[in-house]
Amino acid sequence: MKQIFYFILLIAGFSSIHSCKSLLDEDGNPLLDLNSTEGLSGPRALYREVTDKDTLAEYHYSGLLVTKVITDSASITDVMYSGDKISQINFNGFLDLDGNGKLDKDSVSYTQLFTYANNTLQTISENRTIFRRPPPVPPATKPGPQTLLKKEKSLYRVVYSKATGKLDSIIMKNGPDVPGSTGFTDYSKTAYKYTGDNVSNVTRHYGTMTGNAFGAVTNKYSYDYYAYDDQVSPFTLLPHVYKISRLLSTVINDKESLILSPNNPKRWSLTDLTPVIPTPVVKSTNYVYDPQTYMTKGYGVNYIYKPQ
Repeated sequence: MKQIFYFILLIAGFSSIHSCKSLLDEDGNPLLDLNSTEGLSGPRALYREVTDKDTLAEYHYSGLLVTKVITDSASITDVMYSGDKISQINFNGFLDLDGNGKLDKDSVSYTQLFTYANNTLQTISENRTIFRRPPPVPPATKPGPQTLLKKEKSLYRVVYSKATGKLDSIIMKNGPDVPGSTGFTDYSKTAYKYTGDNVSNVTRHYGTMTGNAFGAVTNKYSYDYYAYDDQVSPFTLLPHVYKISRLLSTVINDKESLILSPNNPKRWSLTDLTPVIPTPVVKSTNYVYDPQTYMTKGYGVNYIYKPQ
């Protein structure tokens, strides 16, 4: 876990930006041309997140609902609903589980089930399977097929402030999913603070569990977001529950917590709180916006919209 701090910095280190040409969506409808000064008027949807090298995410819709997200290496997230609420998310593909800035070669499949109380998200239960290709056995030179490496289970308790309705905390319990195992071995506690409607600080503590008891904190990290603009974040176009699922896709993805904010932070920092004298590492960007005040470039990523 100590290496997580340094790995996260590698993820955050990319900063190149490219200009996008006019594109069509999967239905042949024109997308926002980032080279145009006119922008996209009327209702819109977020269609793609792209860098100069890759398409990070492509969003597919059924009417107004996000139903599928295609990410790097043809990874697929399927989003299912009960009425207008997300009830289940299935992921099949590849993730950067170790935080070194590259997708792991191990493939991941997980299912998340969402439970609500009084129309508010309350718990998320997850079952995850990880597959690995074994090394080649001479005289073979290619790795073997993907085989089961391990199964995991997680339970998240999601808490919202009664006073503000904003996300207050997420408590995770995690452990191996093996026959006869009913408990968890690890936990994390994540707390959210706000300035206005924007997330200003996220603190996550990690530790181990014995039975149902939380042990001492072994690692803790803080993420600060500041110098917010007054323009519109592209992530306001995505469902809140999907954004929480995205943050929970790995145990080290809290740097993306800015997606919960309606505006865009020009700077953010990551601090490992374990050392006696913590040293924050700060990242910054200069945003680009369209005439309708939606952000179109930031932190090395271009955001492409389509008419809704």
